[in-house]
Amino acid sequence: MLRVDCQSHVFPASYAELLTRNVGWVTATGGDGAYVIRYGDVQQFALYLADYDPAGKVRAMDEAGIDISVLSVNIPTPDLLAPDLALAGARLCNDYLAETCARYAGRYVGLASLPLADVPAAIAELDRALDDLDLRGVFLPSHIGGAPLDTPRFEPFYAHVAARGVPLVLHPSVPMWGEAIKDHALIPMLGFMVDTSIAMLCLILGGVLERHPDLRIVHPHAGGVLPYVMGRVEEQTEVKGRGREHITRSPLSYYRAVYLDLVAPSALTVRYAYDFSGPDRLLFGSDHPWISLADALAIVEGLELSTEDRAKIFARNACDLFHLC
Repeated sequence: MLRVDCQSHVFPASYAELLTRNVGWVTATGGDGAYVIRYGDVQQFALYLADYDPAGKVRAMDEAGIDISVLSVNIPTPDLLAPDLALAGARLCNDYLAETCARYAGRYVGLASLPLADVPAAIAELDRALDDLDLRGVFLPSHIGGAPLDTPRFEPFYAHVAARGVPLVLHPSVPMWGEAIKDHALIPMLGFMVDTSIAMLCLILGGVLERHPDLRIVHPHAGGVLPYVMGRVEEQTEVKGRGREHITRSPLSYYRAVYLDLVAPSALTVRYAYDFSGPDRLLFGSDHPWISLADALAIVEGLELSTEDRAKIFARNACDLFHLC
């Protein structure tokens, strides 16, 4: 059975070096394959380029029985960089992805990184990534330089993505409100999950999915916290009438069309995602190299699923979404 990993990360050395030139909220220090990425005084992460080696990833895929991985360049995304570096950073990321996918033909496809703070530049770079580089979707951070995803100036971008028929794949970014939870490792522990859930709700309640019903979106990490609180969201909008100024249907009806990847280190979480969404909107993912492929596979393979549902989750849904088959 074909197996596709829909969340897997790489990091180009050229992009890491470019980050060391940035001045602003995101800064980087280091070199020779080892860096420290800082988000103000809120969060910092160590970055070791060896962890992201594409050849090592292929070996891990072979050992685990993964046929194809959908690659993205990990955070920080180019929209967080100074304007004079954002487009250059996006182009470095996308060229690297295209080169990696070509070098390991048949094993990788890539998601475009974009300078989303500059909408015309983002649209132009998306077209280059799709038409010239054969990338298969967009890596979308949970906020764009602090701006919510439903900010009106991004509307032309969503219209263009919908017209191009490629998916938007959400991914956590360090939340701009991270100062409140910077202690105890709460940002990667919980803040990431909350921030992508807020981002997804902004896309729904802000009317982006209402105006662009052809948009296809992936909500990572089994939907963050949103599936668990969707009942409360519905009660607020449908009973109390709050937050539904831009939508004509219930939030859940929009969310039913959203894909969830199953990156979650918990069989209970993955089971809930299956019960919540059903097999037609679920994607296997690992978050490699942060989670081992063997561990991610064991959790999903441990579910009691029909052969048909298993085929959808491991490959068929991804083949349709990313035009793999």
